[in-house]
Amino acid sequence: MLFDSSLRKDLARNFVATAVVILTIVMTIMLIRTLGQASRGAVNPSEVLLIMGFSMVSQLTTVLALSLFISVIATLSRMYGDSEMVIWLSSGRSVMTFVPVLLRFAWPILLAINLLALFAWPWSNQQIQDLQERYDKRNDVERVAPGRFQESAGGNRVFFIDKDSPDQNTGTNVFIATSENGVETTTTAHRGRIEWRGSDRLLVLEQGEQWTRQDETDQTRWTRFARYDLLIGESRLRDSGNMASRQIDTLTLLQQPTPINMGELSWRLGLGFCALNFTLLALPLSAVNPRRGRSYQFALALLVFVVYYNLVNIGQNWIAHGRFGIAAWMLGLHGLASGLTLTWLWVRHRQWSWRDLIASHAQGANP
Repeated sequence: MLFDSSLRKDLARNFVATAVVILTIVMTIMLIRTLGQASRGAVNPSEVLLIMGFSMVSQLTTVLALSLFISVIATLSRMYGDSEMVIWLSSGRSVMTFVPVLLRFAWPILLAINLLALFAWPWSNQQIQDLQERYDKRNDVERVAPGRFQESAGGNRVFFIDKDSPDQNTGTNVFIATSENGVETTTTAHRGRIEWRGSDRLLVLEQGEQWTRQDETDQTRWTRFARYDLLIGESRLRDSGNMASRQIDTLTLLQQPTPINMGELSWRLGLGFCALNFTLLALPLSAVNPRRGRSYQFALALLVFVVYYNLVNIGQNWIAHGRFGIAAWMLGLHGLASGLTLTWLWVRHRQWSWRDLIASHAQGANP
C-alpha cells in the first residue's frame, strides 16, 4: 500500500508540473502563430483567443502523451538516483511490479488521450476551419479594421479604410496598395462602397487618385478619377464534400474507408498506442547510474518520442498513398514497439546485461 501510494503521488506531482510547462510552451507557440495569421488577414483579429483555444484542444493529445512519458521517467530516474529503487528491489519488489502501478496511474490519462484523438481532434479542426472560412467570406472592406492597415484575402493588396458609416459595405478615406504582375499600384479615394454585378464583387471608388509604377521600366503614371471600379472577386463558399480528413469525425472515417481516411484513422488510433508504449517504455528507460546523472535518460527519451511520433505521421502518409494497409502498419509499428518494450522490461526484470551475456557466451565457447 505504501509502495503504491508513494509512487502514484510522485507520478501525479511530476505529471502536473511537466504538463504545465509543456502547455505554457505550446500556448506561446500557438499564440505567435495565430497572431501571425491574424496579421496576414487569414483569421479575424477579434477571434485570436478563440482560435488559439481550439488549436490547444487539438494539441492536447501530444501534450498529454509527452507529459506522461517525461513524468514517469523523471519519477523513476529520481528513485534510481536517490537509491530508493535499490531499497524497493531489495525488499522483494521487482521491475515488473511497477507495471500495474504505472497503469493504474496512467489509465485516466490514456483514456483522455484516446477520446481527444477520436472526437476532440476533428471537432476542434472543424471549428477552426469554420471560423477561417466565415472570416474569409467577408468582403475586403469588412475585413479591414478602421485606422489600421490590413492585407486582403489574396495577400496582394493592402487596405486602409476609415469607416464612419453604419453600412458595412461603405467606407471613407480609402487607401489601396496593390502589387501584381510586376506592377505596383497605389490608389486613394475619398469614398468607397461594395457593389455586386452578377457574381462579381466590385469596390467602387469615388473622387480619388492612382499612381502606377512598372518594375521593369520604372515608368510611373498618375491618374485622377471621379469613379473607379476595382474587382475584388467572387464570394467563395465552402464545398462540404471536400473536407480535409482531419476535420471528419471518426465514425465517418470508418464508414468511408478510403486510403486517406484510413491514414487519418491510423494516426488517431496510433496516438493512444504511442502513449501506452511510452508509459511502459519509461520503466526500463529510466534506469540510471547514480554516479552519472539523469541528463542521458531525458535526451534518449526525447529522441525516442520524436522518432516514434514521426513514424506515426509517416505511416499516415504511406497508408493514404496506398503503400500499406492500416492493419498491417498498426500491427507492424505498434506491435513491434510493444514487443521491444516488453523484451526490454524482461531483461531489466532478470537483471541481465550485455557484459553478462558476453561473459556467459565466452565461457560456453571455452569450457
